[in-house]
Amino acid sequence: MSSLAIETTALRKVFKDQTALDGLDLQVQQGSIFGFLGRNGAGKTTTIRLLMGFLKSDGGAARLFGEPVPGPAGGAALRRRIGFVSEEKDLYPYMTVRQIIRFTRPFFPGWRDDLERRYLEIFDLPPNRKVSHLSKGMRSKLMLLLAISHGAEILILDEPTDGLDPAVTEDVLRELVALAAAEGTTIFFSSHQLVEVEQIADHVAIIDRGRTVVAGALDELKVQYQRLRVVFPQEPSRVAWVDGAERVRQDGRTVSILASHNVEALVSQARSLPGTSVERYPVTLKEIFLEHVRSN
Repeated sequence: MSSLAIETTALRKVFKDQTALDGLDLQVQQGSIFGFLGRNGAGKTTTIRLLMGFLKSDGGAARLFGEPVPGPAGGAALRRRIGFVSEEKDLYPYMTVRQIIRFTRPFFPGWRDDLERRYLEIFDLPPNRKVSHLSKGMRSKLMLLLAISHGAEILILDEPTDGLDPAVTEDVLRELVALAAAEGTTIFFSSHQLVEVEQIADHVAIIDRGRTVVAGALDELKVQYQRLRVVFPQEPSRVAWVDGAERVRQDGRTVSILASHNVEALVSQARSLPGTSVERYPVTLKEIFLEHVRSN
């Protein structure tokens, strides 16, 4: 059995003359909380729709638990192992909260009544209120309840906290962490809220123009990446920095370097240049993200 919950290899998708995915590679370990990041139009939602089998790829491969992702017409057994929350938060508007839970439950033999009761209470969902009368935040919570309660082994979440106030967002994030810890559930979520991703994710991938530009364990990336600030006695001519200087910006006598690896060698090189001073700083996920998407 594969240790990977999700894997894509050279995944491609083209819409008419627009390439949405251009050889996307991802590896998501089972039991991880995986933050999936990118600008609008980077290919995140297309990736999710391919993983769910709503679209057919134009090349490459996508697998869930080592099995090929089924097309739109098949794969009911595999889909029962997935809980999905879409960005649109689409639900039957004429049903009440209670009715949509009762409607959904029979499709999933592994439905967890204990989780249903827990999240009805935690999310403060009104059982008799129609979906059409719920706020977007309430619909988000209802979709999370449905996804979690059917005993999914993977939760695929597209902007799951969209529309939630800060207090409820904290509750949702806490519950996702608890679910991964207690049940071993894999959580794969896209979000524009980098602070939320940094708060709960143990692995991340940043994609741009349909390709992975950064991927790895978040703690390792934050150790691996550092910011160097090198001040010269006078405005320097171009320096051929050693391998590891991923982004270099110069402002007068000051050179800012985003180092993705080989940090010690870069520091030694900078200090060997006459009259320089060198400072090094930790880097946040937001800085890593902005450096990669701004320059592409």
